[in-house]
Amino acid sequence: MPLSNADPKQRAWVEVFPKAIQANTRRIRNFISENCLLMAVVKADGYGHGSVTVAEAALAGGAENLGVATLQEALDLRKAGINCPILVLGNLFNSKDLKISLKKDLMITLSSSKEAFLCQKLAEVQNKFFDVHIKIDTGMTRLGCDPGLALKLVEVVDSLPNIRLKGIYSHLALADCENNIYAESVTSSQKEKFECLLSNLKSRKKPFCKHLANSAATLRHKDLHFDMVRVGLALYGYSPFLDFQNNFALEPALAVRARVTLVRDVPAGTGVSYGHTFTTNRPSRLAVVGIGYADGISRSLSGKISVLIDGNFYPQVGSITMDQLVIDLTEKPDVQVGSIVTLLGVDGYSVITPYQWSEITGSIPWEILCGFKYRLPRVVI
Repeated sequence: MPLSNADPKQRAWVEVFPKAIQANTRRIRNFISENCLLMAVVKADGYGHGSVTVAEAALAGGAENLGVATLQEALDLRKAGINCPILVLGNLFNSKDLKISLKKDLMITLSSSKEAFLCQKLAEVQNKFFDVHIKIDTGMTRLGCDPGLALKLVEVVDSLPNIRLKGIYSHLALADCENNIYAESVTSSQKEKFECLLSNLKSRKKPFCKHLANSAATLRHKDLHFDMVRVGLALYGYSPFLDFQNNFALEPALAVRARVTLVRDVPAGTGVSYGHTFTTNRPSRLAVVGIGYADGISRSLSGKISVLIDGNFYPQVGSITMDQLVIDLTEKPDVQVGSIVTLLGVDGYSVITPYQWSEITGSIPWEILCGFKYRLPRVVI
């Protein structure tokens, strides 16, 4: 177990900037209409930023609701004293989890009547009301009720005296695809299916929250906002659209830094790291940095990225290993053991973004941000 008095910046760490999250939330809050609610999606430990830190900053910036993927994520927020409405976006299906959700005043997602009847049974025993959102699968082909069965599910929920329908929602599959006719067609089809269901529920007297938009749809399609938007990536300072980034002035809320642990001079023709995938072609000064793929720096980035020191770029060379990587500092001989290296984020007037890494690995910025592992302490700045 780590020592409680260990310096979190001893080896490698993630810096988190809650003021940036708060500012991003406020910008989004001001962008959407006044009567549209904002759900801050803080699943996956707040996209690697720390769920409690993100939740508190987002609520301070104007978010009214929080969204998580798992029950444990919701419980962590409740344990931290966060008492706002929290929706569990994942599918809870056993009585133990649902009972805990009821006790902690969490909203859960329903995709079928089976869970609805189970919720009623639990709520009836405790003489409480269970708040739920129904999810409709309009084209994601993941969680959610088939649109043809949605009205029946609403009727079932309305017939259960201890169940309160707080919302109906769906999830867009291609809203973040740019300049793509097929994507626009799919998004339009999903909207149409969602609106068709809502139209059939106009005679329903009890109000409920309607939500469809993720970050991409929130920033690009105001007609998809409905009663609430669910924003994830944009909270953390990144637009799903590269061409939209500067226009919205989002602030990155995370940096990954590590320390140089050894500096050494080697002659030309020296092989570096596993497999000797890199060989020096001149006398070189190399530095070992105490971070590797076990921390979330993918091995597939080996030899394809640079790092920042004092605002300048220096190449990473050789294979990234489990706990360490090597950089070529021949052009900066004054670097010492203990010097700070920025792998992701801002250093001086320069920046390295998750977009750059995701293009190299064939991944997406979401995965990069969520990939930084538990042994990197989160340091709130």
